[in-house]
Amino acid sequence: QVQFVESGGGLVQPGGSLGLSCAASGIFFRLYVMGWYRQAPGKQRELVAVISSGGITNYADSVKGRFTISRDNAKNTMTLQMNSLNPEDTALYYCNVFPTNSNYWGQGTQVTVSS
Repeated sequence: QVQFVESGGGLVQPGGSLGLSCAASGIFFRLYVMGWYRQAPGKQRELVAVISSGGITNYADSVKGRFTISRDNAKNTMTLQMNSLNPEDTALYYCNVFPTNSNYWGQGTQVTVSS
C-alpha cells in the first residue's frame, strides 16, 4: 500500500522560512517523478514543484527563487524548503507522484503565513 506522509508545516510570519518533509512507503520511490502540491482555501489544488528521479527540478512561477525541492532516494524522502514566505503561500501542502495518482493523497501539512 502506497503511503505519503507530509510533515513540517506550521505558522510562520511573512518573510519567514519553513521546511516540509515527505516520507514515502510502499512504492519504488526512486523510479518516480515526485511533486509538491498545495491547496489554499476556496482554490483548486496546484502543483508547486517537481523533481525527477535524477534530481532535475521545476517550479511554479509563484515560488521560483523562493522554494527548493530535493529528494533522498536512499531514504525514500523528499523535502521542500520554503523561504521568503508570504500570505499567498498559506495552504495545505501535499506530496504525490507526478502526474498525480488520486489514490496516493495523504493528509497534507498545513502552512499558514500570517503576522
